[in-house]
Amino acid sequence: MDRHTAQRLAIGGMVGPVAFVATWALAGSATPGYSPVNDAISDLAATHAPTRVAMTLGFVAFSAGVIPFGFALRAARAGPAWIPAVATAGFTLAVAATPLGAPVRDGIHGTFASLGYVTLVAVPVLASRELARAGRPGWVRYSRATAVLAGSCLLASTLGPFHGLFQRVGLTIGDVWLVAVASQLVLTREMF
Repeated sequence: MDRHTAQRLAIGGMVGPVAFVATWALAGSATPGYSPVNDAISDLAATHAPTRVAMTLGFVAFSAGVIPFGFALRAARAGPAWIPAVATAGFTLAVAATPLGAPVRDGIHGTFASLGYVTLVAVPVLASRELARAGRPGWVRYSRATAVLAGSCLLASTLGPFHGLFQRVGLTIGDVWLVAVASQLVLTREMF
């Protein structure tokens, strides 16, 4: 893959996460009674939610951006980090395809969401190995901190109170890393 194609693919790593975060922020603020602290993002895409279409499109936008970003990581020789990047996009599509609102479907939805969390956290973990080989200690520290902080918040979102807040913080930390790396790949492609 030539450099310009990889740079164009990396743009998805900026557009997809930004669209996703903007969608849940706007849809949540437009929904009376919805609490971003106590309610999950997926509640905005539930079967009978008034924001279902918008939030479903937010999930799809994330995936449509992060899949090409994953291939940009592969082209940039970021090691196996491209695999969980594409996987997290795939699990996000699966989350969109199984909206909350039915007992059996809710369990499947939760499984896909959990797998999406794990794969999102795995991207900076795996990238940090290649960043270390490339002599990028600042990026290594940032990647590892992202994985620890995002992983901790996403785990906390499954365990107890304030799950909406922990989910948003964890996903935002992971998404900011995607945007930062994608921006670097678009600007130089000499990261790894």
